[in-house]
Amino acid sequence: MKVWVTGLSAAALLGGALALGVAAQDDGKLAPGLRVAGVAVGGLTRAEALAALQSHLPTPPQVTVTAGPRAWTLEAGRLGWQADAGASVDAALRATAERGLLERLQGRLGQATGQDFPLVTRVDVGVALATLKALTGDLNRLPQDAAIIFDKRAKQYAVRPGTPGRRAGAAAAANTYAANPALTTLAVPVTEWQGGRSAEALQPQVDRGNRLMRPLTVQLEGTGRTASLTPLQVADLYWVREGGIVPDEQTIQSAFGRLTDAVDQPAQNARYVVENGKLVKVTEQAGRVTDRQAALAAFRQAVLDPGVQTVLFASKVSQPTLTVAALPDPKKMELIATGTSTYYGSSRERRTNVANAAARISGVVVPAGETFSFLNALGGITPDNGFVGGLIISGGRTVDGLGGGVCQVSTTTFRALYKAGLPVVERNQHSYRVGYYEPQVGFEAAVYDPGVDLRMKNDTGAPIFIRTVNNDAKSRLEVQVWGVKPERTVTVSPAVILSRTPHPPAQYVFNPDLPAGAVRQVDWAQDGYNLYITRTIKDAQGTRTDKVSTVYKPWQAVYETGPRG
Repeated sequence: MKVWVTGLSAAALLGGALALGVAAQDDGKLAPGLRVAGVAVGGLTRAEALAALQSHLPTPPQVTVTAGPRAWTLEAGRLGWQADAGASVDAALRATAERGLLERLQGRLGQATGQDFPLVTRVDVGVALATLKALTGDLNRLPQDAAIIFDKRAKQYAVRPGTPGRRAGAAAAANTYAANPALTTLAVPVTEWQGGRSAEALQPQVDRGNRLMRPLTVQLEGTGRTASLTPLQVADLYWVREGGIVPDEQTIQSAFGRLTDAVDQPAQNARYVVENGKLVKVTEQAGRVTDRQAALAAFRQAVLDPGVQTVLFASKVSQPTLTVAALPDPKKMELIATGTSTYYGSSRERRTNVANAAARISGVVVPAGETFSFLNALGGITPDNGFVGGLIISGGRTVDGLGGGVCQVSTTTFRALYKAGLPVVERNQHSYRVGYYEPQVGFEAAVYDPGVDLRMKNDTGAPIFIRTVNNDAKSRLEVQVWGVKPERTVTVSPAVILSRTPHPPAQYVFNPDLPAGAVRQVDWAQDGYNLYITRTIKDAQGTRTDKVSTVYKPWQAVYETGPRG
C-alpha cells in the first residue's frame, strides 16, 4: 500500500510537471540557493548577480615574493592579480542550465540544495613580469673575473676573488603565478654562473710577483760604491699579469738613472778655489762611471730573477773634459758680470739650503763652447747632499719640501749669466711672483730635481768660472762670472708688464691639528702677470736683442683654521 501510494505520488508529480509545460522551463535566473564567493545569487538574473558580486569583491591578497636572500610583501594587484566577476557568475549560470527537469521543479518548490561557487581570479602575465623585474633588477649582475691587485696594507701582490654572475628568473616566476593565482608566496628562481678567470689560475703569478719583491743592491764595478732599492721600489719595476710578469720599462729606466747617479764617480774637471783671497787651480781627476748599456741589461735581467740580490754594474773610466793646463791664468781672469738677490725673512732651513747650494756651485768652471747646467753643478737636491726641508712650490701650493731656497741660488746665477750675455738654453719660471726676487721682476729661474734645470751656453771663447759670495748676516747672495772678458757689451732692460690679473679671494682650509680658534697663513696672495725682459748684445757679430717671457698665475692666500672655539 505504501509503495503504491509513493509510486502514485511520483507519477502524479511527473504528470503535473508535464502539465505545467512552459512554467517548468528555464526562466534565465540563477537557481535558488546558489552562492558565488559567499554572495547569494540564487533567483537573480546575470546582471543582478554580477552587480551583487562586484559590490562584495574581496580585497586583493598579500603576496610575499622571495628571490635568494631578498623578500618583498606586496598587494597581489601589483602582480597583475584580478578577480573575474563575470566568469564567476557564468559558472553558476552554466550549473543552472545543466539541471534536469526534476531539479528545476524542486527548485520551484524551494527544495534546491545550496551550492557556493568560488571566485574566479586571473593574472596578467605582463604586469607580473614588469613588477618582478623591477623588484629583482638589482640582483642581476655579470660575473667579475678574479684579478691581480697590489695590497697596499699587506705590501704585497694578492688575488681579488671574482664574483659569480647572477640572474633572477622573473619570467619563470610570472608564469608560475599566472598558473596559480591563489599563491601567497612566490619564489623567483636565482641562477649563478662563474666568470672565465678564477683566483686559482692567477695565484701562481701572484706568488712569483711576491718572490720578486726583495731588496736589490747595485755595486759599481771596480769601486765600493753601492745603492739599493727597497722591496716596494723593486715591486714598482714590473707588472704582475695573468699571462706572466711584465717589466715596466719606464720605471726601470727611471730607477736605473737614480741608481747610476748614486754610484757613479764622474771625472772632476780642473777648477778654481779661493784660498786666502786668491784663485788657486785644482787639478782635474779621472772618475769611474756606469757602462750604461751593459749595466742596464744586467739590471733589467736581475729585476726579474728572484735569486739575484746584488747586481754588479759594469763600469768605465770617466775622463775630465777640462784639464788644469787649459785653465786661464788666474791673474788674467776678469769679473765679467754679477748677479745679486736678497732673502730677508727666510727660515733657518731655507738659509741652510741657500748656503749649501751656493757653496756647491762656487768654483765650477765651464769650458768654452760647453753648456752650464745648474743641477749638474749642484750634484742633486738630496739629503745626502746636505739639503733640508723648506717651503717649495708644488701642486699649486706653497708646501714643505726638500731644498726650499735652492731657487734663490739658481735665480741669482741666472741674473749673472744673463748679464754676461750667455745664450739661454733652458730657463723655467716659478708659478707665481716670488717676493724674495723683488724688485727685479721676471729675472728669476726655477729649478727642480729632476728635470727642471737652468742651462746656459758659454760662448765667451774661453773657460768661465762661477764664484759665489753668500752673506747670511745681511741676507744677501752674490754670484760672479769670471773669465777672459769678451769684446761685447750687454744692456739689460727692465721688465715690460703686458697685463695684470688680480689674485682670487683667500682660501680657508680646516686643520684639526691646530688649537681651537687658531688661524695660520700658509700661502700668500700674488697678482698674476704677463711680462717679458730683454737684453741687447753688441759684439763683433753686430747688435741683437733677445727676449725672455714670463706668465705668472694669480695666486690666492691660504689660511689654515683650527676647530671652532
